[in-house]
Amino acid sequence: MSAEAADRVAAVIIGRPSTPLQISWFEFLLDNSLLEKHLQKPNADPAPMQLIVQFLEQASKQSVNEQNLVQAPADNRRNRTLKLLALKVAAHMKWDLDVLEKGLTIPVLNMLLNELLCVSKVPPGVKHVDLDLSTLPPTTAMAVIIYNRWAVRTIVLSSFPEKLTKPGPHQMNMLSIVQQEKEMTDNILTVLKEQAADSISVLEGALRLKRDFYVHTLRTLELLAADAAANGETESSTAGLCISADELHCQVHYDLGGIFFHQGCTDQSAYEKAREHFRQTKEILKKLSVTVHVHLDEKRLAGYWNACRALTGDCDPSDPHTTPYDQINSLIRAHNHQAVIEAFIKDNTSHSLPNHFRRSVLREFMYKVQQGESGLGEFCHKLCICNAVRDALEGEVLSVRFQQLLLKPSRKMLDFILEVCTRSLKRDCLSEMSRRNMAGFLKTLCEGLEDLSLVFVVSSHQLFLDLLKEEERKVLVERMRKRSATISLSAKPLPSFYDIPASASVNIGQLEQQLILSLDPRRIRQILIELHGMAERPFWRVNSKWEVPPDYISVILGIKDNLTRDLVYILMAKGLHCSSIKDFVHARQLFSACLELVTEFSPKLRQVMLNEILLLEVRAHESLAAEGSKDRPPPDLVSRVRGYLEMRIHDLPLRQVVGEECVAFMLNWRETDYLTLQVPPSLVMNNPYIKVGQLLASTCKELPGPKESRRTAKELWDVVVQICSVSVQHKRNSDGRVGLIKQRESSLGIMHRSKFITFIKKLREPLVLTTLISLFVRLHSIVRDDIVNEVTAEHLSIWPSTLPNIQAVDVEAVAVTVKELVSYALILNPNNQSWLITQADIYFVTSQYSAALNFYLQAGAVCSDFFTKPVPPDAYTDQVLKRMIKCCSMMNCHTQVAVLCQFLREVDYMTAFKALQEQNSHDAMDSFYDYIWDVTILEYLTHIHHKRGETEKRQIAIKAIGQTELNTSNPEEVLQLAAQKRKKRFLQAMLKLYC
Repeated sequence: MSAEAADRVAAVIIGRPSTPLQISWFEFLLDNSLLEKHLQKPNADPAPMQLIVQFLEQASKQSVNEQNLVQAPADNRRNRTLKLLALKVAAHMKWDLDVLEKGLTIPVLNMLLNELLCVSKVPPGVKHVDLDLSTLPPTTAMAVIIYNRWAVRTIVLSSFPEKLTKPGPHQMNMLSIVQQEKEMTDNILTVLKEQAADSISVLEGALRLKRDFYVHTLRTLELLAADAAANGETESSTAGLCISADELHCQVHYDLGGIFFHQGCTDQSAYEKAREHFRQTKEILKKLSVTVHVHLDEKRLAGYWNACRALTGDCDPSDPHTTPYDQINSLIRAHNHQAVIEAFIKDNTSHSLPNHFRRSVLREFMYKVQQGESGLGEFCHKLCICNAVRDALEGEVLSVRFQQLLLKPSRKMLDFILEVCTRSLKRDCLSEMSRRNMAGFLKTLCEGLEDLSLVFVVSSHQLFLDLLKEEERKVLVERMRKRSATISLSAKPLPSFYDIPASASVNIGQLEQQLILSLDPRRIRQILIELHGMAERPFWRVNSKWEVPPDYISVILGIKDNLTRDLVYILMAKGLHCSSIKDFVHARQLFSACLELVTEFSPKLRQVMLNEILLLEVRAHESLAAEGSKDRPPPDLVSRVRGYLEMRIHDLPLRQVVGEECVAFMLNWRETDYLTLQVPPSLVMNNPYIKVGQLLASTCKELPGPKESRRTAKELWDVVVQICSVSVQHKRNSDGRVGLIKQRESSLGIMHRSKFITFIKKLREPLVLTTLISLFVRLHSIVRDDIVNEVTAEHLSIWPSTLPNIQAVDVEAVAVTVKELVSYALILNPNNQSWLITQADIYFVTSQYSAALNFYLQAGAVCSDFFTKPVPPDAYTDQVLKRMIKCCSMMNCHTQVAVLCQFLREVDYMTAFKALQEQNSHDAMDSFYDYIWDVTILEYLTHIHHKRGETEKRQIAIKAIGQTELNTSNPEEVLQLAAQKRKKRFLQAMLKLYC
């Protein structure tokens, strides 16, 4: 029983209706009457557009001949019938281009309409512009008109933002279908644009025809498929669907208007032509009582009409039918700016102009101001105010331009704002929503003004008194008074600092909660002023999570003024927290405020804050780089980093993390010349991070040279070996003998290993990481002393091959460091072939064979575009291939072992035969036979299966060996091509299995 029959039986058994099966495209070939019945269904599945795609896809399928050459689709009865079926579906849609364009891609629709031209007996090889439409049969002329209508519409539509790709004929694999379709679309558009003038001429010729037109239907297409039609008879031409001349002319005028409007950006006179065509469209639409065959968007037509009138100046403000758009455009052309302002204020009550139009007018004049046109600045400000009041009335967010205006307010500007607000309200029918929105706008206006005298102008205005209740007014004015009393952050702590009285309605607990939550430096200072007015105690202890580095504690707590001490401590603690969570914007604000505060009374704290701001800037730039930014740091930042590294200020508290990240920053941005040549020797001696940075920079700088450096590399090697070494202590046992105890945390190195790892994980420069990986891989190989299972990496030859005191090195620490370092590097760049091989080797030597094979396959994939190209020999060396073979063998995937044995420079028949003898194989066995190209291995397979009596598997092996491309008599090029093809497919299959 088939699967479909089983589904039906199961549906009956459990008592539910079975889901109707989707009709396949080939069923329409078998039953001539099926298509029409299917299209009559309300929710046909597949839908009409899907059917067109399927029919054309099958009719245009290419074939491959015996010589493996691609051939064009055959011109046979099957393909002709499929194309005719696609045309019948389009005829059922009544050739509605709106529907066809939405459901089909440009290549598919081009194919469909070319078939329409073909079946409509349009003379092949003759340009459409050279045809006389009046002498052609009706359906032939209509096919030409439909094609050229589509041509001009497609040119216009292609200029709009690109939409999602629609389904089209799949003639290639899924990896290249999108690219293929894009290329086809671009080619078609190029041709259509070159022939745009001809298409326009054809459509203009169609407008001169005054007779009715006929377009193909399912019936006429059926007649064309009959023998009589095939012999050239065209009696079916007038049997099609009748379209009146007015209906066609209306549609053609609309399409021509669209193409001329599109051309207007390069040819101003084209707007005149577009306007005339749109005018004709509107007039014909008024005449037509029923518009069955006219498919246009009347709202879009109205938009085109208004745009053409505005662009051509065809507007009369006194005309009663003139739209608000026309009136505004007429006033702009007449340079009557005051009238434009009046119109905008009136529109605040009528709401006849949409917001996007009002904003576009403002943008146009702002652009003129930027271009240097004088006298428009104040006009732009007034337009901006009108728009802001309109936004406020509708509850919209106020624009950035209006917020910028409030930064530099004047009395004149404020009076105009209040005038616009007053005139924009309908007092007789004022809604509660409008009242609330305008009251909120006036509050926002007051809060945005710094000058109390200007706040008074607003708060004493009649509109303010009418819209806000007395309690709201009092609270707002009191808040403004308090804010104006706040002292600038840059001011010194003075006795008047405490003069602001505390509000009785706010208790200390509420203020402390606000102090914890606030990130605004001004607000933090204001809260502290109020708190110190209520109680004298150290408020820097309010939150136990406020942490300042121990290096700075004594300096900050040494500030005598309690309020200043609290403020400095809290600003720094909050800034450090924001920096740690990468909220760099608030961190900058907090640090800048703290810097301004301490500059006046403490040079030491000033330098501390400069150092913290430098660390913040370094971290912010490194964060951007980690997210993919390629921008180099500004020269000023590099200069400040150098200045910090060279700093010699006595008794200044310095955090080691600042120096650490500065050195990492210099390495990441390849400032190797500075680190190797210009760092003072005293710094190198005193700062371990600078010492490591200098050695790394020197080693990397000399790596690309003809002779790899050994002296600098040896010095870096010694430093790292010391970091990974352990101190050895002697201890006398109970029996009196002296034993050895290894101390894990040794002070032999210039820094502890944990700090060294932390430093490494701040590096991003690939060459620096490759150098460190190479060093630790060599060290790992020496301490493990396993020649057979060594880890590989680049540049191993620059490091020493022996250690004088191998017992002192912590083997476990080295192994952990290698793993951490390679894993970290692959997080930064998962496509680095060398690092992937090293990671695979690490897993291999620790017997994690599945993980090792995963990374070996990834390494091959990244350097061969996922095995679509041959893997370079330096990636898959014999050693790598042998390790991949062992991985498969250890996982009992013996057929995979046999396939991989072919990849070696000399095929390893011994290993392959031994693997194929294994009967307990955990892979898919015979499904891998298609990947074997070595005839000897296939012959051995045939022998093994015959010997075991495995008939089916023997037949599969015989079929594989019988492929003509594996014939040993073939030229070497053919055999190589067959091998490459199987290699690619096998590695892609392995990638799916293990990655």
